Amino acid sequence: MPQIEALVLTDRDATPDDHTFNPRGIDSGVATYVESVTGVPIADRRITVSVTKPSSNGRVKVNVKVTLPVVQNVEVVGVTKPTIVRTNYADLTFNYDTTSSTRERDDLVAFVEGLLAWTDNPLSATIVDLEGLY
Repeated sequence: MPQIEALVLTDRDATPDDHTFNPRGIDSGVATYVESVTGVPIADRRITVSVTKPSSNGRVKVNVKVTLPVVQNVEVVGVTKPTIVRTNYADLTFNYDTTSSTRERDDLVAFVEGLLAWTDNPLSATIVDLEGLY
């Protein structure tokens, strides 16, 4: 079982930057990682990871969620406070049969990784640019 440790992820800026998501803890089997952008907790970017052991249908579920809030300072009656103006989410769930091999699970991860890493593929235009497929 791997130990929770910092995740360093690279963005897609023209000059890519690394972003470090530090472990926040594990609560009820859900590991939480946080990147504090401003030092204000409501602006923290979060990644959560959980594993659900075999269910009645014989599947193991691994869920990864990414939450990226956008915060602005808003003035109300002369008091300025940080406020979430929108939040972007990604929710990635892997479902594995309990009889699946490590190789099968690794191939699924590789295919998903390829779909997300390849910026010239048609799905990038759908996922990032919000263009429909035809």
